[in-house]
Amino acid sequence: MTLDPYGLRRVVRPVGVLPQQAEVVDPLLPLGEDELLIDVEHLNIDAASFRQLESTGRDLGAQVLEIVRARGKMQNPVTGSGGMLIGRVASVGERHPASSELRPGDRIATLVSLTLTPLVLEEISAVHPHAERLDVRGKAVLFASGLWAPLPDDLPLEMALAVLDVCGAPAWVARMASRGAKVLVLGAGKSGSLACAQARRNGAHVTALDYRREPAERLVHDGLADAWLALDATRPLEVYAATRGAFDLVVNCASVPGTEMGSILSARDGGEVLFFSMATSFTAAALGAEGVGKDVRLTIGNGYARGHARLALDLLRSTPALQKIFAARVG
Repeated sequence: MTLDPYGLRRVVRPVGVLPQQAEVVDPLLPLGEDELLIDVEHLNIDAASFRQLESTGRDLGAQVLEIVRARGKMQNPVTGSGGMLIGRVASVGERHPASSELRPGDRIATLVSLTLTPLVLEEISAVHPHAERLDVRGKAVLFASGLWAPLPDDLPLEMALAVLDVCGAPAWVARMASRGAKVLVLGAGKSGSLACAQARRNGAHVTALDYRREPAERLVHDGLADAWLALDATRPLEVYAATRGAFDLVVNCASVPGTEMGSILSARDGGEVLFFSMATSFTAAALGAEGVGKDVRLTIGNGYARGHARLALDLLRSTPALQKIFAARVG
């Protein structure tokens, strides 16, 4: 069999695209010699997708089953986003890059999106809305190019899953937040709390913004932020009135659409905005910044940064306040 590191042979339609762009992929083909088969135990659905599925009022588990059966992967057709998974290695192709280090039964987390991961679900046994997690039984295929991480022995499984789902956020903040900088983080959820903790570790002055007062205020109380704002980030003029465009770096971790202009107006001229939200519209951000004459650097946060899993897990290990937040979220 020809090596296929990007899983192109599994694309059903349209022809000629990568699995992430495909409408349908085939998860039932025989395992390639450079592929990895996983017995799936948990799915973490990304926050934007989870909120959208909840908003329909229909059974969330049933919707996920429908999507996976129709598409061969978990890619929300509305948000375009997916999530990640935890499972145990079922078998390893002899020419997979990890064939010498992984063994059947090893528990791993995938660090690539479910939007490109061929997936078959046999059952969804539980839905945990607070943690955006599903307990499932199924099979998934990881391509040779797919990133993965072993599950740490010193952290609860659910907590590690929640952190690894958003581990790109603190890695990007580690690169972009400088000592003494004024940093605004929109969203006080998983990625937002990690972003705040990393920015403070870098020596920045951090303000947490969320539409709910309690989680933003808690980040200050726990020493992960210096100040908090309770505002609806989809109301850009209200956000601007409170921030006055004074921040060097704005990190958007909101899980709802329509927060691009609130982020852009909060940054100073010459500042930066990091969009680490699957609800971000590139068009709204680029044209919006142009429309208000705002000279800011706009960065779309790649979910991958070299060493991102280790950085996020080490940040969690060394920050008791983060452990409390994630324990409460996944409990």
